[in-house]
Amino acid sequence: MLKFDRFGIFCEPAGVYIDPWKPVEKAIITHAHSDHARWGSKHYLAHHDSIPIIKLRLGADISVQGLDYYETIDMNGVKISLHPAGHITGSAQVKMEHKGKVWVASGDYKLQNDNVSVPFEPIKCDHFVTESTFGLPIYNFPDPQIVHHDINAWWKTNNEQGKNSIIIGYALGKAQRILKHLDPSIGNIYTHGAVANINLRMPEKLILPDTRPAVEFIKKENAGSIIVAPPSAIGTPWLKRFEPFSLGICSGWMQLRGARRRRGGDRGFVLSDHCDWQQLNTAIKATGAENIYVTHGYKSIYAKWLRDEYKLNAVEVDTLYEGENIEENKPEENEQAEEVQ
Repeated sequence: MLKFDRFGIFCEPAGVYIDPWKPVEKAIITHAHSDHARWGSKHYLAHHDSIPIIKLRLGADISVQGLDYYETIDMNGVKISLHPAGHITGSAQVKMEHKGKVWVASGDYKLQNDNVSVPFEPIKCDHFVTESTFGLPIYNFPDPQIVHHDINAWWKTNNEQGKNSIIIGYALGKAQRILKHLDPSIGNIYTHGAVANINLRMPEKLILPDTRPAVEFIKKENAGSIIVAPPSAIGTPWLKRFEPFSLGICSGWMQLRGARRRRGGDRGFVLSDHCDWQQLNTAIKATGAENIYVTHGYKSIYAKWLRDEYKLNAVEVDTLYEGENIEENKPEENEQAEEVQ
């Protein structure tokens, strides 16, 4: 039912693409990260919670239809529904049923519950399209509650020393997860303009601590604060207003020795919105699918593992999805120009 062509993942019977990387007539968007939600398609379909962010990124006047989780629509005889992926707010797996077969395109997903997104739910299917961003056995992520505790302890220590704490995470997804678990009793919380813009588009049901815009930071009055910023802020003059500070980076890549040092961070926190090795295996086995399509990450290695270890019909497919890439220093989610000057 699905094929992979130069535009993206195409559901031919329904005449719709999933997360296309070139403009198409109809596109289903699994979530609002820029490598999955791209400009130029004529009509979009996504979960309701993704729509405000998609409009922020792609334009307020785009044609977009919202669906709830589990709501089913019919496209040329294909039953299509969205199901929780646990990646970020509004992220969804796309389930397609046609002529007795079930296909699921998962987009990006994780099994850890972040208390921000709706947790991942496995869907029984015949064919499963998966990522493999961290598809190597070396990736074994710690309990997120331990990581959140470590972030607050690091901030508290910096606060007691009169230093500010700069904590780095993607403006969409990671930043809200960081904010959700900060302890506001330690000090003031500030956000980069990119993070503040995304927070304004979060659903009302997501309760985040009170924050202040980073442009209002006054050094003498606010020493010991924490500032949540995107990766593109690293190494920019924007950071100087917060000196002295300690720089912390949140990413699954922080499990690799040297990753923090290469990005100039003082602390690395292993916090990812993707699956680690065991989560990937658990999720794929839970689907019961015999046909697996690995789209990005360590796709060759992981597809071979699935063939050898689980005897699944696993193949790698070429896509333009990026997964989690803290190594790139690029704008994310419409950053405010004045915030990086």
